[in-house]
Amino acid sequence: MEELWLSIQNSFSEWWLIIQRKFVLNFIADDRWHYLTDGLKVTLALTFGAVILGIMLGFFIAIVRTTHDSTGKLKILDKICKFYLSIIRGTPVVIQLMIIYFVMLAPLKFSMLQAGIIAFGVNSGAYVAEVIRSGIMSIDKGQMEAGRSLGFNYLQTMIYIIAPQAFKNVLPALANEFIVLLKETSVAGYIGMMDLTKGGDIIRGRTYEAFMPLIAVALIYWVMVMILERLVARLERRLRQSEH
Repeated sequence: MEELWLSIQNSFSEWWLIIQRKFVLNFIADDRWHYLTDGLKVTLALTFGAVILGIMLGFFIAIVRTTHDSTGKLKILDKICKFYLSIIRGTPVVIQLMIIYFVMLAPLKFSMLQAGIIAFGVNSGAYVAEVIRSGIMSIDKGQMEAGRSLGFNYLQTMIYIIAPQAFKNVLPALANEFIVLLKETSVAGYIGMMDLTKGGDIIRGRTYEAFMPLIAVALIYWVMVMILERLVARLERRLRQSEH
């Protein structure tokens, strides 16, 4: 029994030494951890920029489509929005990224980060638009009539009365879309951008060790998603409290 226990201890000690050596090789030697921290900064900047663009674009499209559905106006804009939604939701985001960077923006000399923000923002806008539109459509029509009776025009009623209520209704869906967007940015390396995933891939190429770099990247993404979920949960609680 003692021999078995000693054997287990020796095996564990050897395994732990191997883990330590691999950790030093992948992250400490030659300051390779910088690839992850630098890549994380790019991923956060890319996600933040794409979220802002996606919200602006999605809100505009949602207003156009709901206005057309309610009043029959803006027919041409509505058709353009429907075509945009069909193209974006019907093609992979990585293809959109490469088309925007290598084809559409190539003559304009946009940086990789700028092109990435545009590509992911345009992609996110299509999904945000449908989320916001569903939230607006879920509001009782009497709210619009009440706003108009107070002297607001259609746009003022939408901004001051309908939109705040719709935001509360679609907050979980919007949060999920932003989490998906954060993870989708992992394909930014296809245009050569040094994001978090690319940083892990560079370490793997230098050390010929796949386990630790990939696990480290996965853990960082997981921690960021957990933080976002906590923030959204706190925001939801505050919104519920404000209703009371």
